[in-house]
Amino acid sequence: MSRTWLMMEKSPGAGSAPHVARIESVGRRLPPTRLTTEELMASTRHHTNVDLERLTGIHERRVSTGDEDSLSLAAGAAAECLARSHHGPEDLQVLVNSSITKYRGGLSQWLEPATSLAIARSIGATEAQTFDVSNACAGMLTGVFLVANRIRRGDISCGMVTSGEYISQLGQNAAKHIRNVLSPELASLTLGDAGAAVILERATAGEPGIEIAGFTTVSDHSRLCLAYPAHNDEGARMFTKSRAIHRIAIADTPVLLQEALDAADLSITDIDFVIPHQTSARAIRKGMTELGEVFGGLPRHPVVVTVDHYGNTASTTHFVALVEELEAGALEVGDRVALLALASGLEIGVVLFTVDKGLVGLYGDGA
Repeated sequence: MSRTWLMMEKSPGAGSAPHVARIESVGRRLPPTRLTTEELMASTRHHTNVDLERLTGIHERRVSTGDEDSLSLAAGAAAECLARSHHGPEDLQVLVNSSITKYRGGLSQWLEPATSLAIARSIGATEAQTFDVSNACAGMLTGVFLVANRIRRGDISCGMVTSGEYISQLGQNAAKHIRNVLSPELASLTLGDAGAAVILERATAGEPGIEIAGFTTVSDHSRLCLAYPAHNDEGARMFTKSRAIHRIAIADTPVLLQEALDAADLSITDIDFVIPHQTSARAIRKGMTELGEVFGGLPRHPVVVTVDHYGNTASTTHFVALVEELEAGALEVGDRVALLALASGLEIGVVLFTVDKGLVGLYGDGA
């Protein structure tokens, strides 16, 4: 199978973009309501006999009870990101929203006016160019790819990527229909709601930043996860062949990750942290074990898992987890972090960056 990656160069030099993009700050917004897996499974219409917490490792997730929607989650995360940042809204030259869900004031998808425009107005970024992009659960990393590329080329010096996922209603609909562990809607029960935002800026000369950002679409498997508007329920329903997705991901991810590592002249053991898309704790840990067998080694720290207490928050998962690690003081200056995307399509990608003192300093003493 032919695979083509959209790669950024490792660093500025002859024939490459002249600048480096860095992650300047990150923010997130989580609904206050916690829904445990036990509570969710107690709400199913049929007796399923499914131990979802044992299968997925998910104890609880945050959900909107109507108090938050896609726009408010994204705008709240953007406001927190700016509150931590050294930038003001007037510094943002572009704002990209990358959510799958675009709900406002209920379960109606708003395509126009664009959600990015509404977010920019809510935070006062009135001069920013705005547009939306959707790429399933790889949406935010796709937005990072686009904004970082513009920074590297010198088109802009500062931009923001946002997402707000009010996606737990898929689980509410699934609870009405699921009957057993083989149900194609089982994965919908893992979902939680969240907003996330990240500011990217041009790094000063000699500073580290984003080394590689690249994606590929393995479109042969595009029908393994599909969602449709619900006919008799509000919102939508999603149908997933989870075991097949896991099998394909294990087969294809090592090949594509190796290409990214080769482009950066690195090995897997040069990576300090891996933050994968948060599907289930069991699948993540099993996948990393199998990657270790292929590569003959693993990153320095255990794989980052936050799905156990936030659920799968779709396109926001990587940055919800990144904020978690920064606030916990787990990341140190000089750590290399790989954000691994696995999204319906199938979309597989990686954003590899080095943590710098400026980013750590926003969440601690920067030592």
